[in-house]
Amino acid sequence: MIYINQINSYIPNSEAEIRNKEVMLDFINLIGEDVLYRRSKLAHLTSSGFILNHTMTKVLMAHHNIYNTWAWTGGHADGDKDLLLVALKEAKEETGVINISPLSQDVLSIDILPVYSHMKNGAFVNTHLHLNVSYVLLTSEEEKLTISSDENSDVRWICINKIDEYCNEPDMVIIYKKLIEKAKSIANQKNVN
Repeated sequence: MIYINQINSYIPNSEAEIRNKEVMLDFINLIGEDVLYRRSKLAHLTSSGFILNHTMTKVLMAHHNIYNTWAWTGGHADGDKDLLLVALKEAKEETGVINISPLSQDVLSIDILPVYSHMKNGAFVNTHLHLNVSYVLLTSEEEKLTISSDENSDVRWICINKIDEYCNEPDMVIIYKKLIEKAKSIANQKNVN
């Protein structure tokens, strides 16, 4: 299965990532392909795209309706077994960009993210976990941006050194900064080679 290979190939950089990867793979082994669907009410797979400009000085973020904060793009696998394609699809849907590509084909972060109970489209959604994989995506600041009003109220480029001024979720800021570091490291390696 491609999603298991994508997760298995991730090399953790910390004790937290080692544990997150273990928990994620254990849960997949426990419930099988149900992890790809929201019908798995306790936890399910999601994929996020952290979208940078080509100079890696700005990040494209959406103002998320449910969380009332600026955030990356992403969403549920909803049966799709290729988590990179999920990240790309969600990035396009949530920002309107057309020309977007991954910096790397590899997962660049594995995180278990709590989602607290809320109402969505008039229905109650119980507290659950997103077993999330993240990719860094690249696009041009010249791309036309559009708002996906069912999910966000704005889309804009934000200087990477001002993320913590826009995002009111400190745990997410830590993940975003980790992705910026990894992206810059990959870009530096590509420039050396």
